[in-house]
Amino acid sequence: MTDHSLEWLAVIFERDLRILQIYLPIAELSVNLFFLVGIGGAVGFLSGLFGVGGGFLLTPLLIFSGVPTSVAVASVTGQVVAASTSGALSHYRRGGVDLHLAMYLVISGILGAFGGVAAFDLLRDAGQLDFVISIGFLVLLGSVGILMLQESVRALLKHRQGIVVRERLPNQHTWMHGLPMRVRFKKSRLYISVLPVLAIGLFIGFVGSLLGIGGGFIMVPALVYLLRVPGNMVIGTSLAQVVAMMAATTILHAIQSQSVDILLAFSLMVGGTAGAQFGAAAGKHLRGEQLRGLLALLVLAVAIRFGLGLVLTPDDPFSMTVIGGAR
Repeated sequence: MTDHSLEWLAVIFERDLRILQIYLPIAELSVNLFFLVGIGGAVGFLSGLFGVGGGFLLTPLLIFSGVPTSVAVASVTGQVVAASTSGALSHYRRGGVDLHLAMYLVISGILGAFGGVAAFDLLRDAGQLDFVISIGFLVLLGSVGILMLQESVRALLKHRQGIVVRERLPNQHTWMHGLPMRVRFKKSRLYISVLPVLAIGLFIGFVGSLLGIGGGFIMVPALVYLLRVPGNMVIGTSLAQVVAMMAATTILHAIQSQSVDILLAFSLMVGGTAGAQFGAAAGKHLRGEQLRGLLALLVLAVAIRFGLGLVLTPDDPFSMTVIGGAR
C-alpha cells in the first residue's frame, strides 16, 4: 500500500470519527457516540449482573472523561433508570422481586432524594460540589468495598475448605424484632419493623441523588446482612427500588438543578438497557459470594481512583475555565 493510500485512509478515518462526535448541549463538549454507548452497555451489564444501578461506576467514568461533575451526576440518573428497569423486569418475570418490601424502600428513597437534590444545589452554588462528591465516593465506596471484600473472601475460603456456612433463616430473631411497627413481608418470609427498612431507603435516596448513584452496592449488602432477605429476592428487589428512586431523582434534577443533559442520558440508556439483559443472564452462573467479591473489587477500584485524584498534583494545576456563568 502506497503512502498516498495510507494518507487517504487516515483522512477517511478522521472524517468518520468527526461524524461520530456528538455535541452535548448542557455539558458543552463533544464526545464520541460509540464511547458513550459502549460505557453505557458495560455498566448496564454490571447492573444486571450485580443488582446495582451502576451509577457508582458510570458517574466517575464520565467525570474522569471530562464531563462536568454536576452534569455527570444529574444525567447518569436517567441511564440508571433504564438499565435498572431492564434488569428488574428480568428478575420480576422469574419471581425475584418482593414488591411489598420494595414499596417501603421506594417511599423513603424518594423522600431522601428530595434532600439530596437540595444539598446538591447548595454545594454547587457554594463551589464545593466537586470536592464533596470526590470525598463522598472515596469514603462510601472505600468502606463498603472493604467490608464486602472481607466477607466474600471468608465465604470463599470456607467453601474451598468444605465448611458448610449455614445462613440465618429469615424468620430467626434479630435485634430488629424488638423494634415497633412490625410488618410481614410474605414473599421474603420476613416479619420485622419497617423502621430500619425506611431508614435504609432514606439514606440511599439522599446519597444516590447527591452522588448520582443508584445505591445498589449499599442496598444489596443491607438487604442481605441487616434485613436477612433471602438471596433469590435481593437483586430483584434492589433493582425495583433503584428504578423508582432514580426516576424521581431524574425529574428533581431536571426541574431544580437543570443539569440533566438529555442527549448524554439517552446515549447511555441505549447501551445500558441492552447490557443489563446480558448481565442478568450471566449472574445466574455465579454464586453469591463470587458476585459480592467481584462487586467489592470494582467498588474499591473506583474509590482508589478518587483517592489518587485528591492527593496527586494535577498535570495542569491552573484552569482557564470561566466560572460564575459569565461569557
